[in-house]
Parts: sequence; C-alpha cells; structure tokens
Amino acid sequence: MADQAERQFKLRQLSARLGYEFQDESWLELALTHRSAGAKNNERLEFLGDSLVNFMVADLLFEQFKNLPEGDLSRIRAHLVKGETLAKLAKKLALSDMLTLGPGELKSGGYRRESILADALEAIIAAIYQDGGLQACRGFVESLYAKSLHALDPQTVGKDPKTRLQEWLQAQQQPLPEYSIISVNGAAHAQVFTVACYVAPLNTKFEATDTSRRKAEQKAAEIALEALGQV
Repeated sequence: MADQAERQFKLRQLSARLGYEFQDESWLELALTHRSAGAKNNERLEFLGDSLVNFMVADLLFEQFKNLPEGDLSRIRAHLVKGETLAKLAKKLALSDMLTLGPGELKSGGYRRESILADALEAIIAAIYQDGGLQACRGFVESLYAKSLHALDPQTVGKDPKTRLQEWLQAQQQPLPEYSIISVNGAAHAQVFTVACYVAPLNTKFEATDTSRRKAEQKAAEIALEALGQV
C-alpha cells in the first residue's frame, strides 16, 4: 500500500510538471510503461503520439512563420520532433524516474536511453489526447515547445554544421571550407578518422576525430563555427 501511495504521489507530481491533470490516470500509467514490462505497454500510444506531435508542431510552425516556404518548415519540424529533441524534453520533465521497465531494461539502464524517453513522451502526448481531447493535447504540445519555438532561428535550426559553415562563409563572400583527412586508425570494422577543416578567414585548420569521415567533418565544422562566434 505504501508503494502504491508513493506511486500515486509521483504521478501527481508528474501531472503538475506536464501542466495537465488526467481524468483517468491509467492513461498516464500506460504511457510510462515500456514494452519490456509486459504485453500492456505504451507502443500503441507512441504510434498515435508520433502522428499527433508531427501534426501539432507543423501547425504551430505554420502559424508562427507565415512566410517560410515548405522546405524550411519541413526542416524545422524534423528537428523539433526527432528523437534526440524529444528525449531532451523528456529529461526536463524527469520522465526517467517514472518509467515502468522490465528487469532487463532496468539492469541495462533503459531509463536513460534516448529512444525509450522519446517514445514515452510521444505516448504521453497521445494519452493526453485520449483523456482530454484535441484541444488539451494541442495546449500541452504548445507549452512543451514554447521555449524552443521562441528561441529558434529558422535560417539555421536543423541544418548540420557543415551546411551552416558553408552558408556563413558564402554570405561573407569568403572561400568555402576545405576538408582533409589527417589519419585513419584502427581495424577495418572499427576505424577512427581524424580530419581537418581549413577556414580561410581565420587561416586555421580545425581538427576533429570520430568513427566516420562524415562525423569527423561535422565535428570539425562545429568547432570552426564556434571559433567564428556562430554557435
């Protein structure tokens, strides 16, 4: 009984963080239950929540950026609804502490896994829709993304560092960055690439290392952007 009372208390605390009080709290419990915990889990809610968040974020972007073309809107939406972004939002809501996981996922630290956190947040979005309807769900999604929407730069958000660096240099009428491989180490199945990104205005090479040439180039471009004050 004590464990159940503590769980109910934590669920009410979570509802307060969500800014939504469930009429039927079983929807919230279901949204927090990973498939590893049993047959009754949040997979169906996650399926519905994925569509809901895509639609509602698209609607919010359509209203906020009235002159942006479809391509830019799609890029920004993709950034806002991707798993990494959803997982960050889930962490801010402290969902990790509330997840119901099976023994295997508990042992492997599943409560920290980004994919599980992102899926749980999508499931919560669907749970609010099921419990309170479309307007309640939209209000939650709008609140969830309020800070992100206010702070984002539609010209840069969702663009990878290499693209942003190239566009900035082009805008300054400067030569494009030059990438070169410095070294490749490790066995064929576990190679590590070190690359350099030369930026003419700074007359500097920025080096980075990662498990693929593409990832290393992106990291080097990110370092260059920081040096240019563009991050």
